[in-house]
Amino acid sequence: MDAVRESLWRAVAEGDEHTAVSVVRRARESGTDRETLLVDVVADTQRRIGAAWAQNRLTVAREHAATAINDRIITLITAPEERTGPSPRGGRVTVACVEGEWHALPARLVAEVLRLRGLRVDFLGAQTPARYLVTHLHRTRADAVLLSSSLPTRLPSAHAAISACHAIGTPVLVGGAAFGPDGHYARRLGADAWAPGARQAADIVAAGLARPAPAGLRQPVEDLPHLADQEYTLVARARSRLVRQTLAGLGDRVAAVRDYDDEQRERTAEDLAHIVDFLSAALYVDDVALFSHFLTWTADVLTAREVPARSLLPALDLLAQELHEFPRARRLLSAGAAALTDRPRP
Repeated sequence: MDAVRESLWRAVAEGDEHTAVSVVRRARESGTDRETLLVDVVADTQRRIGAAWAQNRLTVAREHAATAINDRIITLITAPEERTGPSPRGGRVTVACVEGEWHALPARLVAEVLRLRGLRVDFLGAQTPARYLVTHLHRTRADAVLLSSSLPTRLPSAHAAISACHAIGTPVLVGGAAFGPDGHYARRLGADAWAPGARQAADIVAAGLARPAPAGLRQPVEDLPHLADQEYTLVARARSRLVRQTLAGLGDRVAAVRDYDDEQRERTAEDLAHIVDFLSAALYVDDVALFSHFLTWTADVLTAREVPARSLLPALDLLAQELHEFPRARRLLSAGAAALTDRPRP
């Protein structure tokens, strides 16, 4: 299987769809089952695509092209003429990405593995608002909902979706990098279960998830009492102002920023917006590690692109000044600065 993984990775990274298709077809002809190809080969390739982009070994365009090839490989593996597994047994589940989440390939992998296991699956794809999800559930009465999210900045949306599903008595299984490596954010948001991968998700669904009793829609503060301080809400609403004022402050503090052209200023504003978004997400779940890990990852990405990561520190200091009346935000910013200072260099 290592040889198949390596061959598919090389083909996908080089944008060679013809070779990628040949690799998968040869693997199928040699007896490799479809679930193994999906979980152990395609999913592994997708992880490598993301890592290569972060390390500046793939451009954004090549990363998108590689992901598109991987998506077409999934279609090849799961094409109707390739299906020899059981017909749907009657169990029905819905798989969707939370609102704002556009990384749909991990969710699609889960949906296809569930289909291979004989379940009837409604795959709703990327960016599914909670209200549309609930409308779909009212019509289908699915046995469970599987929600996917790759970015922690979508955790508030995930929380809203979980609460909405519970309000109509539908259990929720979640997965994806957004929920942390051990699923601890899933537990904080009240999900019924968490799975680290497609096989585990399929096993949990097969074992069955108890339906919660339908109840009124829970407010976020009922699960996360710290939200009563309103820091998350106020910081999230001030996003544009914080980015604008921090960018202006960087021009005063960092000489190089004053000489940026329009494109460089736009990229810097995007980086600052991501910082505010992750700060907001960390405030939502009240977790220092979420924000600190994002900052050290960002520093590594910038370093790989030969952009000085030290510019993050004055940005954090400027944000702390803007948020001087927000004690939790200041604690997160201080911890983030310390993590940047202490981070091992890649």
